[in-house]
Amino acid sequence: MIDFRSDTVTKPCAKMREIMFNAPLGDDVYGDDPSINKLESVAAQRHGFASALFCSSGTQANLLALMAHCERGDEYICGQNAHNYKFEGGGAAVLGSIQPQPIENENDGSLCFDKIRAAIKPKDFHFANTRLLSLENTIGGKVLPLSYLAQAREFTHSHQLALHLDGARVYNAAVALKVDITEITKHFDSVSICLSKGLGAPVGSLLLGSVELINKARRWRKVLGGAMRQAGMLAAAGHYALEHNVSRLANDHSNARYLAQQLSAIEGFNVDLSRDTTNMVYANVADNVDINAIAQQLKGQGIVFSPSKTLRLVTHLQITRADIDQFIAALTSALHV
Repeated sequence: MIDFRSDTVTKPCAKMREIMFNAPLGDDVYGDDPSINKLESVAAQRHGFASALFCSSGTQANLLALMAHCERGDEYICGQNAHNYKFEGGGAAVLGSIQPQPIENENDGSLCFDKIRAAIKPKDFHFANTRLLSLENTIGGKVLPLSYLAQAREFTHSHQLALHLDGARVYNAAVALKVDITEITKHFDSVSICLSKGLGAPVGSLLLGSVELINKARRWRKVLGGAMRQAGMLAAAGHYALEHNVSRLANDHSNARYLAQQLSAIEGFNVDLSRDTTNMVYANVADNVDINAIAQQLKGQGIVFSPSKTLRLVTHLQITRADIDQFIAALTSALHV
């Protein structure tokens, strides 16, 4: 199957499966799973933090970060398009009693500091306590500039706010910017990193932060039912992904640019080629194109994507240049039936 729906559909390679099979195991709730302990230790050091926590998903890692930074009745500021606001089931409000304050994202994915400043609540018992600014990088495939991250760090310091990064695809950002990951993570009080998207692990995310914050998050992970036992096989896959699957993200970005160029040549698909979106391609589909019918037709040929008038196609380690050519040929044929 050729699957453009998301980079979450990746599957572990043979070497990763072998490492998972042979991973030393223990009971992580007791703190004695050596594979999890190793991943958390290596990840904390690699990203410039004092501590790390292995989580079952990015949604869980983000929620734990919010609950560790904030108390009941507190507020966090984020983008209208932020994943932890729009696509994570309202967990902050439902489970954390934390009020989200969304701000409209700018065209480049950033948040305007003037708008953030206006949203910060006064120190008054009528209002929620504004505790945290949450950014996302990449967001919609767009990379936030390093200069903006430095400004965000200065802004939050001046307003006594913590700064969290939803870094589900932060390695895509680092590869696109051609910088070490710490050039991004050094600006934040906490960072979540997904291991099961472009990095290719089957399950898992990391939450990085101070010892105090991670200890608090670990307690909330238990409350939320996220404490796992012999999960070292999953941690071993994540460790392998960090060691072997980072630099290859550049292939996904190159394939995405190729896909964008090929798709833009097809009538009815308007692709903004000036928009550099790492491993994501967006196209506006003309009204006379029945994208839902085409999706059904191509699914029968083993090609899958999520149909929409604003089409998103995602490249990942299981998408090759030949797969893109096959998709473009099938799409062109479907349009002319």
